Amino acid sequence: MKSLTVFTGLSLALLVAGCNIHVNEPFDSVPPAPPQGVAALAGDNIVTVSWLPNREHDLAGYKVYVGGSYSGRYDLIGTTHSTQFVDRGARNGDTYYYTVTAYDLDGYESELSADVVAATPRPEGFDVLLYDYRRDSTRAGYDFSTNSVGLYSDNYTDLFYENYQGILYLDVWNDTDIQDMGYAGSLDEILRAPTTGWSPTKDAQAIGGHMYVIRTHDNHYAKLRIVVLTAAWVKFDWAYQLVPNDPDLKSQPRAPLTRVWTRELY
Repeated sequence: MKSLTVFTGLSLALLVAGCNIHVNEPFDSVPPAPPQGVAALAGDNIVTVSWLPNREHDLAGYKVYVGGSYSGRYDLIGTTHSTQFVDRGARNGDTYYYTVTAYDLDGYESELSADVVAATPRPEGFDVLLYDYRRDSTRAGYDFSTNSVGLYSDNYTDLFYENYQGILYLDVWNDTDIQDMGYAGSLDEILRAPTTGWSPTKDAQAIGGHMYVIRTHDNHYAKLRIVVLTAAWVKFDWAYQLVPNDPDLKSQPRAPLTRVWTRELY
């Protein structure tokens, strides 16, 4: 009579333990959600695009697209695993529109982000030194359009520095406007030039760490932040918008997209 082998639960478990068991994950064909909170910061021949992180477990990275108009063609300019991308091909004076997608490990890509942001790179400079015009009139005035220090009374001077009986001022001429925007920790804290509130006396008291916005005689906007202030001279950082009548000194999100975009990459 043949013997019957009976496997108990314990022996069966030991037998199975010696085998390699492969369990396949279910295939995920659902693309990630479009990234949210897209923002763009314009600099000097550079734009930094950022967004909030996606939460999908199979997220692989992000793709950044750029276009020359809000409703025009968008081209892929790069991929990244972080939530920030630097467009080093941007040029001062040109406006760029950015949108972002997310893609997963299986290669599925989201729709374009609902947030489309625009940025216009602009020149900027640091540590400009102006002297009190009563002490040195030839080094008291500043022209943003040429990034040059010169005579305070020159026709192209946008502002000049003054020590009036111990009170320090930034002065502009009658065809120019200035406004003190208060304390700022960096040059990037002012988003947009104001439309009202310009100084009726064409001057603003100079205060260390304060930001000032200037509307020039030829309708360009500029901003400066005082970094060092003395009775004899002032030192400041600045940025100047090359596009006339454009009050954006740092880019703002545009309205959400109302249609599905078509990528034209080739």
